[in-house]
Amino acid sequence: MKEAGWALRDAVGKTINYMDDGKRLVTVIGVTKDYHFTSLKEKIAPELFCMEPSFNYGQIWVRINANDLPRTLSLLQKTYKKIVPYFPYTFQFMEDINAKNYEAEAKWKQIIGMASGLFIFISCMGLLGLVILSIERRTKEIGIRKVLGAALSGIVALISKEFMVLVGIAFVVAAPAGYYAINVWLQSFAYRVDLGWWMFATAGATAIAVSFLVVSIQSIRAGMANPVKSLRSE
Repeated sequence: MKEAGWALRDAVGKTINYMDDGKRLVTVIGVTKDYHFTSLKEKIAPELFCMEPSFNYGQIWVRINANDLPRTLSLLQKTYKKIVPYFPYTFQFMEDINAKNYEAEAKWKQIIGMASGLFIFISCMGLLGLVILSIERRTKEIGIRKVLGAALSGIVALISKEFMVLVGIAFVVAAPAGYYAINVWLQSFAYRVDLGWWMFATAGATAIAVSFLVVSIQSIRAGMANPVKSLRSE
């Protein structure tokens, strides 16, 4: 109706050409509300419903009450068998049909989730190794600072600072690339969310928090070590 430029009050009763056949006219007897009959990757397009007596539709769509589903499905099957006893009876729920439209996205979600978890684990292991190596190289320095009265928080801040700077630089490099990749992916959808700065800020804050936790655990252990043993180590 909107595509044709009609007003709702004038739509019923109008005659239009039937599909591609310009010789046969059909009369509009009603207008339905817009609804998504394909996935949300596409915008709602014009659709024409026509009851052609000679056409074998093959499907019947029934709106049912889900409160007593087994009894309703049994009744539908019995009724179907009475009308067309020589054809097999099968049924599908609309929610299952809709889910099939997003099977690719569901699989990608699972793949990306598993890959992200694996990457975070590997990154944390690598960061942990760098922290241990850094502490080993600065064992005497940490011992001297403790002897001179340095607080545990100061030692943790000293060791964590350089790694937090590296994580910050990594985030600055990764954020634009992530924004571009996600934005390109969202272009395939007619209806999509807007990318907000808070999404990337949350991701950056989470990355820094996880990194700080990994660094702090080793830093606290180094800061609580006996400074005498630290100064004796070679």
